Parts: sequence; C-alpha cells; structure tokens
Amino acid sequence: MDFTIKKIDAARFNDINIPNEPFSIIGKLYPEYNGTWNYHISLYPNEQRYEMTFPNEHYDYTLLSSNSFFVGAYTENEDCIGLAIFQKSCNKYLYLYDLKVNAKYRHNGIGKKLIEEGKKIATANGYKGIYTQAQDNNLIACKFYLKTGFEIGGIDTMFYNGTAQEGKIDIIFYLNC
Repeated sequence: MDFTIKKIDAARFNDINIPNEPFSIIGKLYPEYNGTWNYHISLYPNEQRYEMTFPNEHYDYTLLSSNSFFVGAYTENEDCIGLAIFQKSCNKYLYLYDLKVNAKYRHNGIGKKLIEEGKKIATANGYKGIYTQAQDNNLIACKFYLKTGFEIGGIDTMFYNGTAQEGKIDIIFYLNC
C-alpha cells in the first residue's frame, strides 16, 4: 500500500478531523513495577471480546495549532487515512495526543510512520522523545506502542474515577529519540 506522510497545515485543516473508527478490545495489559517496569497480558475469551469506538473529537485547528504539530498519512488520491497530533509539553517529551488510522488501512505500517515523523518533530524542537498513554484494556494499542519502541514509564489509576470508564487505568508510554 502506497501512502505518504505529510505535515498538516492550515490548507489541510479539515484533515485533523478524520473520524474515529472501531477497534477491538481483546484483552488487557497488566503493568508491574519492581524497580523496572514489566507487564503481562491476559487475552479475553472470544465471547468477552468486543468493538469500541471513541467519540469524534471535532478538533479546532486554529485553537490547537499554536501548541500542536499535526501529521497525516495520505493515499495517492490525497485522502487522509491516518493522523497523529503531537503537543508541546513542559517536560522533555513531546506528547502524542492522538493517533489513529482508518480501519481499512491498518496493518500497513502507517502508525509506525506517523510515530517516526513525530520523532523527527520532537528532535527538531529540542525534545528527548515522545510520550503518550493508552487504557489498559486497549491491548492492541498497548502492544503497538511497545512494538514501536515505547517503554512503560508509569500508570494513572485515578483518571477514570467517577466516569463510565471507572476501573480502567492509563498506562503511560515513553519513546526516546
């Protein structure tokens, strides 16, 4: 599959609102800390697996552009099929705020290429690397980050308290450039 990675500027501002599409919830990643981070994985039985879709964000390019870098993956017809939004942060890591690839185009290396472009942006802007988070039950995302070179750097056990997502934890991932 041929695609190109391009920075999204004001001329392509609508591309930052590609829709979210379903992804599979197939198991859970359990982080463990004992001086270093480790983890184990539990796969759900087939009857407990399901599809999930995050609500669409309706990003405002003008509002976000002063603090963010937008990167898109494009087909030869210039259709945006993948998106990464990186935000400036006060620490030494650029924050990966959003990463998505249209379901039809997943498993073609697009997510990895978007992360590689993020590493270039991070380095060019004086960051040590990139950080992001994923819910512990979004096993496919967690495994993607680990496979792409991210390491577990922490967890947040409180973020979802009092919400419909209560009981889930966020796993914080870091990638050095």
